[in-house]
Amino acid sequence: MLTIIGFLMITVFMILIMNKKMTPLTALVLIPLLIAYIAGFGEELGNMMKDGVNEIALTGVMLIFAILYFSLMIDTGLFEPLVNAIIKAVGDNPVKTTLGTALLTTLVSLDGDGSSTYLIVVAALLPLYKKQGMNPLILTCIIMLAGGIMNILPWGGPTARVMSSLKLSHTQIFVPMIPLMVIGITWVFIVAYILGRKEKKRILKYGKYDKYSKQDIAGEKDMSLQRPKLLYVNLILTLILLAVMILDIIPLSIAFMIAFCIAAVINYPQLKDQQKIISKHAGNALGVAGMIFGAGIFTGILNGTGIMHAMGNSIIEIIPESWGSSLNVITAVFSVPLTFFLTNDAYYFGILPIITATGSQLGIPPDVLGRASLVGQASHLLSPLVPSTYLLVSLAGVEFSDHLKFTIKWAIGSSIVMLISALILGVI
Repeated sequence: MLTIIGFLMITVFMILIMNKKMTPLTALVLIPLLIAYIAGFGEELGNMMKDGVNEIALTGVMLIFAILYFSLMIDTGLFEPLVNAIIKAVGDNPVKTTLGTALLTTLVSLDGDGSSTYLIVVAALLPLYKKQGMNPLILTCIIMLAGGIMNILPWGGPTARVMSSLKLSHTQIFVPMIPLMVIGITWVFIVAYILGRKEKKRILKYGKYDKYSKQDIAGEKDMSLQRPKLLYVNLILTLILLAVMILDIIPLSIAFMIAFCIAAVINYPQLKDQQKIISKHAGNALGVAGMIFGAGIFTGILNGTGIMHAMGNSIIEIIPESWGSSLNVITAVFSVPLTFFLTNDAYYFGILPIITATGSQLGIPPDVLGRASLVGQASHLLSPLVPSTYLLVSLAGVEFSDHLKFTIKWAIGSSIVMLISALILGVI
């Protein structure tokens, strides 16, 4: 029963937002609340939602001030030299731009943090997409595809969870995955090339794309806010912030709060200018934070009711016993829907141990099943349960539903490429 309720929640959510009947925020809050209440969890819903919001609170705060910080840096012109250098390198060529997007995302993703990757790459490249008249959905698609592959890095999240859950080392789980990641990134570059060619033909035939949102991170350029004389000061401040993030000196949410306040005072000593900056970008920051806290309520209800765990167990139970010898391949195939419909914590700490316990009885080593469970990460970032996904679409000024429909076939392609490569190379 819990499994049915869980899939009903997610299905209704996906249908409503993909058909644009509800916004992601209202759907994230109201759908699980209504269905869980009808299912008889009314008395416990308050604590479930509170726990879900508490777990995601620091992430929400971090994203608010991260958006404010990078938006301020865009206003000051910090990224102008980078954008101009990229324009000089790629010219007016969408193919080179999409390939550059894949390369920059891959490099920035080495830090293992999806949110900072989205902020940096979108801030640097969205103005370029606007100048060339390219569809921003291409930008979000390529960023998410590259991010999904690079998310397998040990410090990225899922691999660390696998190692922790199964008590295995990075040499057992991550090192054999490196060839798969190389193949996966190669696939991303192929997709980038295809999308660039298609966009180049579209522009030649129909003209430049011009339906950009005024609420995206680039926004409308205000020359009065440019601070070219403080370029190196802002660059040093940003590099210090990135170093603090990588070294984990203080919580990232606190680091962004401090950095934003310092940047605001240095660049805009006049109170009215500081208020102008906050007012200009508050809508975008609060819009993202609202969806993040909404996702907290959604996952809080799924976890608190036991629905998420029941969904995972039910999917495992439908596998016939006769397929047991192929559990490694089954794990890899089912990791795509499981990591889409479940959070990483629910899957890797709740479901994977059950899979490996079954595998031990069949003579399948836990490290093989651990690596197989990572194949689905190529599609995981498209899940509505991943908070950073809402950050990406908000920064680029696109609808979540449009991003999902545009990207899903390429993301599934990534998972298929990873699966076939894993089988050929004997990784799983």
